[in-house]
Amino acid sequence: MKIHWCGTGLSAVPGLRRLLTGNYPVVVWNRTVAKAEAEVGDLTKDIRPFTLEAVAQALEPGDIAVSMLPADLHVPLAKACLEKGAHFVSSSYVAPEMAELDQAAKDKGLSFVNEVGLDPGIDHILADDLVARLKDSGLGEGLDISFTSYCGGFPKVANDFRYKFSWSPLGVLKALRSPSKSLKGGEELNVARPWDAITRYENPLPGGEVFEAYPNRNSLPFIDQYGFDPAWNVQDFVRGTLRLDGWSTAWADLFKEVETLEGPEGDARLREISEGLWNDHAYDEGEADRVVMFVRLTATKDGAPVFDQAWAMDASGKDDGSAMGKLVSITVAMAIEALVASRLATGVVTASNAADPMFAEDIRREWIAEVEGMADTLERIDYLA
Repeated sequence: MKIHWCGTGLSAVPGLRRLLTGNYPVVVWNRTVAKAEAEVGDLTKDIRPFTLEAVAQALEPGDIAVSMLPADLHVPLAKACLEKGAHFVSSSYVAPEMAELDQAAKDKGLSFVNEVGLDPGIDHILADDLVARLKDSGLGEGLDISFTSYCGGFPKVANDFRYKFSWSPLGVLKALRSPSKSLKGGEELNVARPWDAITRYENPLPGGEVFEAYPNRNSLPFIDQYGFDPAWNVQDFVRGTLRLDGWSTAWADLFKEVETLEGPEGDARLREISEGLWNDHAYDEGEADRVVMFVRLTATKDGAPVFDQAWAMDASGKDDGSAMGKLVSITVAMAIEALVASRLATGVVTASNAADPMFAEDIRREWIAEVEGMADTLERIDYLA
């Protein structure tokens, strides 16, 4: 069995180094071999130039392919794994084309593991923990539920732009053009652009720092993914993004232009804007980043609060790597370790349902403990205690 780790970008290296120092049999693939050598050449000499064809040819039954690549390569690599009888791991969201591989992967006894990074990934683990606590509370039926999950990454020392980029800004710009779907007051809330739904969110930890928050993507499928009891009356449910206070003001002119861009010319202009943002607002060498996450689950019964708990995480970059890089890739490495140990389920799975039921509670506890070690603060808050 070999682990084929594909991609050594900024959010990939800490997890890769964890596997290499753990003496796992890893083959490193990267489009630019010299860049990979600069990151992990002190730990391995098995670094190869990445092409999809080369990786597919090298795969053998029982191997694991890890995609820390652009999103459009996840499904082609997963299909190559299916053909060769190999497992697949990625930190990214499950695309519809990936979901379609579920039964075929199960039929071959393969695990295609997705959403095991930071967001999605750690947020799933924390949400699952809160849901399990509510289910174990014995509060019964008739519960009105509110759920929020917010995560954001930004410079530890805020700049005037209220943000910095650790990779190409194009993905962030495209996300700004994406609609979102969530629940608010029991009704579906559809938002065309993030800046149409910005709210203020106060840090529940001491200090009361205020952030800006907005919903992203389609939150609604995660109600089932998180195992909400069908008897619960879900009033509010949103997964979204955190930004530093003042972000919407600093980005106001950018919002106005992005709103007008359409078609091929708009895409070209978006790439031009991306290049300018990268030149002006990329992280400096050695500059510390910061990642903040809040996941909260509240239940009321007959109008009275009966359950109100949250996880709050605040992490900053250190000499051993950026907070974003560690939180994304070390959780990927933990998923690989669990897969090697035959602790994961087969089929297309995520951090919410990847664990074999026999190991689910243990894995959740282990992952939370590991995240606690990476964060400056990881605290579960019981507001009703």
